Amino acid sequence: MTVTIQPYHPDFVGEVSGVDLTRPLAPAEVAAIEAGMDEYAVLVFHDQQITDDQQLAFSRNFGAIEDASGGNITKASEKRLRPEMNDVSNLGRDNQPLPRDDRKRMFNLGNRLWHSDSSFRAIPAKYSLLSGRIIPPSGGNTEFADMRAAYDAVDAATKEEIADLVCEHSLLYSRSQLGFTELTPEEKAMFKPVRQSLVRRHPVTGRKSLYLASHIGGIIGWPVPEARAFIRDLTEHATQPEFVHVHRWRQYDLVMWDNRQTMHRVRRFDDTQVRDVRRTTVAGDAMTAAQSAVA
Repeated sequence: MTVTIQPYHPDFVGEVSGVDLTRPLAPAEVAAIEAGMDEYAVLVFHDQQITDDQQLAFSRNFGAIEDASGGNITKASEKRLRPEMNDVSNLGRDNQPLPRDDRKRMFNLGNRLWHSDSSFRAIPAKYSLLSGRIIPPSGGNTEFADMRAAYDAVDAATKEEIADLVCEHSLLYSRSQLGFTELTPEEKAMFKPVRQSLVRRHPVTGRKSLYLASHIGGIIGWPVPEARAFIRDLTEHATQPEFVHVHRWRQYDLVMWDNRQTMHRVRRFDDTQVRDVRRTTVAGDAMTAAQSAVA
């Protein structure tokens, strides 16, 4: 079979066919998928009934697996999945939906804000790969925003203004937007802010994109209120309908996206229903900005 990609938009989001992710891929298949990621930034694979081992094996075609620790308040002894997997389900270790007031559930509600995975790490993530094992009957869509198209649509004066700006990212900032502020000293230390450039250039295509996330709490050298108001304006611009694709999940979908070129968020669903979705994350290979003097 030959890998084929059918675009949903002119240059954003592609549906992949001709590949079986339960088996090892040939080098030509890997190359075709990576080229598709460079072009479309988000790829959708339907009907991929894979195991955790198979998801990890597929992910490793594109780089090392990012260490999942440091991105959540869930302790190692409380985790439902193996360390290499990011559990973005609504389930506890008993595989039942978490209670409404569960601390882990409330922290994970931050995934409903627009963000880029691991922008809160000094070396941010490359790809995320999310496998839908059990999907609720309604809701829980994932929305993606094309940050390349959003950058292209920014006026010339703003492009000049943002060219060299550096932002501070932390899970402290995104969770505080939802009123989740009761963190232990250890958690606060784990979520120490990092610096990221506001404009990124793709290493293969050369296209520039906005690098935004709800994790942004400030812009270096700017007063905090002004910085947050400006980031809000940019985020509103970048998430206009013309830049957004809505993925409506089917069971056994695998969706793969480039965190360097997109933002995403999950939408609300009935949290009494099981939503078992499991993410592997391909690590990035470089910082976007120097980390010296980060508070």
